Amino acid sequence: MIRETAKTFSRASKHVLRKFVPDFLLAKRDIVCRLGPKAGRIYARLCLLDVLRLRTSNKRLVPQSARSFVFVCHGNIMRSAMAEFLMRQTLQQMGVDQQVNVISAGMHACAGREAHIWAQESSADLGISLAEHRAKPLTQKMMDEADCVLAMDFRNKAELLALYPESREKIYMLSAYSEGPWQYREIPDPYLGDLETTRFCARQLRTCVCNLIRSVFHNVQSSSNVRSQIGIPFLSSK
Repeated sequence: MIRETAKTFSRASKHVLRKFVPDFLLAKRDIVCRLGPKAGRIYARLCLLDVLRLRTSNKRLVPQSARSFVFVCHGNIMRSAMAEFLMRQTLQQMGVDQQVNVISAGMHACAGREAHIWAQESSADLGISLAEHRAKPLTQKMMDEADCVLAMDFRNKAELLALYPESREKIYMLSAYSEGPWQYREIPDPYLGDLETTRFCARQLRTCVCNLIRSVFHNVQSSSNVRSQIGIPFLSSK
């Protein structure tokens, strides 16, 4: 009897929540629950600070001495894969790729999966091929060998901080290198979107990678030359 009453109350509570609480807040709550106590608390704090526009921790920049980069997202079939290949190709065009190690990985990647078809098409629009990409789960070895680990969103960052607290100083938000209203915010996962959503994400990643390279490798080439390598004047939503 008590158990049935509790279930009824729980269902009623969820109904009330969905009626009066905005969907995006319910989505955040669901993520907190799925992440577990430690990562969930970190994620909730990051989201709260973002709402309050207190984004100091998201503004940290990669040191200019960094030469080993790991891009991290959820499944390593879209965002982090596109960022990796964008950076690899640009560094190769600059002639410094032999001095730098760039990889990508996913917090929940299924090893061996190809890049999502939307990511492949969006990257092709930018002159990048993801044909050879295969998803990789993030490992302790990757974390140990990296100079910097670049997260795409608050969930990625929360999980990284919870699982690898000893590496917190090398964990950054890639959006620190974005521009305009997107700077210091999340780079949303286009997986639940569509091809156009993914194309916009690819352009945003291109801006971030461009600015990351300009910041870290500014002594190698001028800023204008680095921008011309990627072929991007600015981030556009069009």
